[in-house]
Amino acid sequence: MNQKREQGLVEKIITGIPGFDILSEGGLPVGRVTLVVGTAGAGKTVFASQYLAEGIRRGENGVFVTFEESPQRIRKNMRSFGWDIPQWEEEGKWVFVDASGQPGEKPLITGEYDFNSLVARIKYAINQVNAVRVSMDCLSAIFTYFSDKAHMRNDLFMIASVLGQIESTVVVTSERSQEYGDISTHGVEEFVADNVIILRNAIAHEKRRRTIEILKYRGSSHQQGEFPFSILSDKGIVMIPLSTTESGEGGSSDTRITSGIGELDTMCSGGFFGNSIILVSGATGTGKTLLATQFIAAGVNNNERCILFAFEENRELIFRNALNWSVDFRQMERDGKLLVVCRYPEANPLEYHLIRMQEIIEEFQPNRVAIDSLSALEWASSTQGFRQFLVGLNSMVRQRRITALYTSTIPMTLVTGTSTSEAHISTTTDVIILLRYVEVYGEIRRGITVIKMRGSQHDKQMREFTIDNEGMHIGAPLRNITGILAGNPVSLEPSELERLTNLFPQGE
Repeated sequence: MNQKREQGLVEKIITGIPGFDILSEGGLPVGRVTLVVGTAGAGKTVFASQYLAEGIRRGENGVFVTFEESPQRIRKNMRSFGWDIPQWEEEGKWVFVDASGQPGEKPLITGEYDFNSLVARIKYAINQVNAVRVSMDCLSAIFTYFSDKAHMRNDLFMIASVLGQIESTVVVTSERSQEYGDISTHGVEEFVADNVIILRNAIAHEKRRRTIEILKYRGSSHQQGEFPFSILSDKGIVMIPLSTTESGEGGSSDTRITSGIGELDTMCSGGFFGNSIILVSGATGTGKTLLATQFIAAGVNNNERCILFAFEENRELIFRNALNWSVDFRQMERDGKLLVVCRYPEANPLEYHLIRMQEIIEEFQPNRVAIDSLSALEWASSTQGFRQFLVGLNSMVRQRRITALYTSTIPMTLVTGTSTSEAHISTTTDVIILLRYVEVYGEIRRGITVIKMRGSQHDKQMREFTIDNEGMHIGAPLRNITGILAGNPVSLEPSELERLTNLFPQGE
């Protein structure tokens, strides 16, 4: 920090809030006031409390100034996150300055609030515990009955100036009336604060979605735009810094691994590359879950650790179906090589699912991961939320050098379809396998083709496959049919087939 000061750079204090220090490129500027604004329920008080809690865990004591809720309520509400505030108070690490209104008190009017006395109390509390961090929640509560904005501004400048002189790093929360619009309710706080952070809890498609935006960071760089976050009952705020992900950070592999289906390995010139992302796309019932099942079974049989994330079926149904294909998932779990995780997409926002998936992956340390299916997650979210989920998911599996297989249910083909899955999943994956229904003389058959395989040659033919109690079996090419990918298959006469074969030999 001293070197930064000599170079004229802004020193930053690590907040410890998961993801925020990446977004802010180092944390909060030391000795400055940061305003955190948001509507009711956006997470302002949690942010202010977590900032102090993480500081205490790092040996940095804190002062919490409350203008609205009583210290008793804050102690009770924050305990659910695992923050033992009473214990920290006993140890002299956390101290409250209670500036909240008492029941029965008359409303304040301009000129009655003694800010000089408040500042003195804050300075005394800081000296009492040698506080490095200060949180003030919620400042707009004391301005509710003020009509003179010039008076508000002067008082805010005074507080910021005094706290700046003692070099405490301060977080101040304030309310706003809408998710997008004026920064704060009174339109004053943001002009006197060095930094401004906006927490949003907007509703879209009947779903709430939390995001954070660093609006202003004087003299310091930071990530631009809105980023999703979630409030977890056991951790508090967890943010997902999507724009900081780096493609290829986990490295690539030249090692081939089996898909679990010998014929598919042949179509892929020897199998998938390790650490790659495979997309299996097709209509309902074409065999996507089966392909994912055999992919996981092949990993377990190769002594690899595997996770199956299922977002459409429950555990008993998954185990039953796998057993019908001669795959015993239950025994694989008993052996400690497999973990089957079932979730309902609608139960929580995508940010929550991604964070929990990351926790499970970090704990289990798998070599392979299958997700069945991404479409279920897409349908339960907004377009923007799903796109950001994919970025975070792909970054996570690549950084950990995991081979991942995703399934996606689409009503149309990858060539002509218009779904979000087609537009965003396909461009970020290494391998695309398309499963299709094909009608041949009134009979429904199944076809499989490899659309894309980065860094490798692959079979470009559409091949017929069948399914029995041993799994998927891929057979000969469907060479007498054209228009399959366009969704309009047409059977060719022998003479026309011979003519096309002569024009375009196999492999061209």
